[in-house]
Amino acid sequence: MKENFQNDVEMNMPVQFKVGDLISEDGFFEFCQMNDDALDFERDKNGNIITMSPSGSLTGNFVSNILIYFGSWLLREKIPGKVFDSSTGFTLPNSAVRAPDIAWIKLDRWAVLPEDDKEKFAHICPDFVIEVRSKSDSVAYLKNKMQEYLENGCELGWLIDRFEQRVYIYQPNQSVIEHRHFNFQLSGKPLFPGFEINLSKLENS
Repeated sequence: MKENFQNDVEMNMPVQFKVGDLISEDGFFEFCQMNDDALDFERDKNGNIITMSPSGSLTGNFVSNILIYFGSWLLREKIPGKVFDSSTGFTLPNSAVRAPDIAWIKLDRWAVLPEDDKEKFAHICPDFVIEVRSKSDSVAYLKNKMQEYLENGCELGWLIDRFEQRVYIYQPNQSVIEHRHFNFQLSGKPLFPGFEINLSKLENS
């Protein structure tokens, strides 16, 4: 019975709760802190709360490998900026609160934020985001999130579907580029000249 219930929940994620403006920004932050041990939460531009199940172990490892590879490159090349993992929420200009699997923000943009804002869901859209599809994720839902990032100031976004071996590259005012396999050098241009990553090799490492 428990296994069937878990499968049902997985198939129906993410789940949206219509809340509207009943919960303030500070109230939503406190709600997330009180319930951070079971589900992940986001908030859409209308204030509705979205719940998502934690990633499976293989997906979590895949995301961690990308984060380590990317973070190591940033340190080696001395690229000024801040990198964040999937537990970090950001309040976008349209008031949605999103938590990309991996995010990066230019240092000069991060530095001007008030310190108390940084301790919560900072009011800023990352310059670079990576979303990796979990088994329970809808591809259409993730594509909508990627478009939302662009509309709120993101300069480069990668949507990676490890189940279908698809990579979608998002840039402002450009058509989405789709790669239908992982065995190629995914480039960070134009935001990160010189950064390349082979997802096929990384997944099998």
